[in-house]
Amino acid sequence: MVSPLLAKAAPSGREIVNVTPERAGWTHVGFRALRLAAGESEAVETGERELCLVVLTGSVDVTVDGQTHADLGTRSSVFEETSPAAIYVPPGKTVQVRAARDVELALCTAPGDGQARPVRVIDPAGMRRSVRGKGTNTRYVCDILPHDDPTAAHLLVVEVMTPASHSSSYPPHKHDQETPPTETLLEETYYHRLNPPQGFAFQRVYTDDRSLDEACAVEDHDVVMVPRGYHPVVAPHGYDLYYLNVMAGPNRFWVFKNDPAHEWMIK
Repeated sequence: MVSPLLAKAAPSGREIVNVTPERAGWTHVGFRALRLAAGESEAVETGERELCLVVLTGSVDVTVDGQTHADLGTRSSVFEETSPAAIYVPPGKTVQVRAARDVELALCTAPGDGQARPVRVIDPAGMRRSVRGKGTNTRYVCDILPHDDPTAAHLLVVEVMTPASHSSSYPPHKHDQETPPTETLLEETYYHRLNPPQGFAFQRVYTDDRSLDEACAVEDHDVVMVPRGYHPVVAPHGYDLYYLNVMAGPNRFWVFKNDPAHEWMIK
């Protein structure tokens, strides 16, 4: 039986996966992934939501308010040691996306806050890259739209590459209580990619009282929804794991709490 937290990817076709707030049963995060062949286009109305469009692979021309931002994207694979191209678009806009070459896109959305915000191309060269963990808990992080960037109202977007045989989002942590400065409430999606693509990985989502305790075997392009609880990930031997995280909540501030049972390993 497929976990209710797992959104399986379409193996072919334009739309890879689509997680709406209604489907997830929450308020803030929306996530959609698309494949476009060279020359194909997609129109997006942001409505009352803000959008961070991430060019995972390939390149696109993006037109907003009559201004075209050309040739966004350089990567052929999400596993390249290169930051992605991205553009932030506030609510109330029509976005025209045209694929300059075959492309994989992530459309990350959250509610706006009623404030006027500009369209912003997020320069890959300015994205903060870092290494977290040590040993087989080492992973490589690229902050696309972090909480200390004032561009967005609610959205946070980050990508992580976890080498084969390594763990990630580990020790297990959660962010499901709005009790700053110790913890903040953020819904989250994980968009998984595997290298080689026939691989798989594992993600567990669980709460202290185990009222939620789901284990998901994820394959290439699958999404795991994290409404609450701890959510560690493990990549098996032979398969590198990439994931794109989208987070949003009532306040745009990321503070997490580690599972006390496993926090000993970082003390």
